[in-house]
Amino acid sequence: MTEQQQQRKVTEHEEKIQHAKQEVPGQEHKEETHEEKERQERRKKHHEKYECTEPCYTLDWYKGSEKLKDYVALITGGKTGIGRAVAILFAREGANVAITYKKHDEEANKTKELIEKEGRKCLLICGDVSQKHFCEEAVKKTVDEFKQLDILVNAAFVRAKQENVENISEQQLEHTFRTNIFSMFFMVQASLEYLRKSHHASIINTSSSTGYLGHPSLLDYAASKGGIISYTKALSQNLAKDNIRVNAVAPGVIRSPRVKKLFKEEEIKHHSQKTVLQRAGHPEEVSPAYVFLASPESSYVTGKILEIDGGLKSI
Repeated sequence: MTEQQQQRKVTEHEEKIQHAKQEVPGQEHKEETHEEKERQERRKKHHEKYECTEPCYTLDWYKGSEKLKDYVALITGGKTGIGRAVAILFAREGANVAITYKKHDEEANKTKELIEKEGRKCLLICGDVSQKHFCEEAVKKTVDEFKQLDILVNAAFVRAKQENVENISEQQLEHTFRTNIFSMFFMVQASLEYLRKSHHASIINTSSSTGYLGHPSLLDYAASKGGIISYTKALSQNLAKDNIRVNAVAPGVIRSPRVKKLFKEEEIKHHSQKTVLQRAGHPEEVSPAYVFLASPESSYVTGKILEIDGGLKSI
């Protein structure tokens, strides 16, 4: 083969390689286009799901990874709403869960079924967390059942609308603070003996965006939720010597049975428009924050307030 023939053969080979390279990007582009369509479809379904007015609890796409394997959690107000969603995810991550509730056994039993569906145990404790003796009883029952306590979630609360401050009765005021604030003191006091024995103790309080921003017709509720923010920061300092981390979650406009009962749909949508995401959230969108704060992944996090509010600007 002459030198010219060899050169021609090399040139033809290079042209084939170049032609092949030109074809590959086109194929990649088609694949990327297909993937992008799938992403868009997933985003659409995600958006449609969270546009519904009924609360979503179970976060079906979330896969547990034993972050809380063999932990024991006590959740006040765990019957519905955020408490239920947190209980489900804790169980999915391997924890046994005790929940307190004041009434409506049917809803509490539904939550228990959802927890047991995750392969973990659930203890239901009915009573009023505004009473110290019940808080002590709830902790005792939890430890008697599960032999330990690692996580305390304070999620129980009451909330009542009152347009005029002069119409807030002494009874309403006391009821709000006993349930929203006093109960947290009672539960912590009763739990400390057992939390100090845990190698991964965590207390997670539940505040609210209302605690930061206020609300014209939720004056006592706003004051109590603001107090929880300060309480959380102070308690984290107090219990650091015991290696007990204390944090809080401050949800924004979250669809729950109580919100639906207290506000008309028009009001919920109005408040939701003040968020960057332009919609209300769901309990299952808040629960992963509690998993993070309860797990060893947040071992260097204490005294913090996680705001889960869709980018809330103001109410």
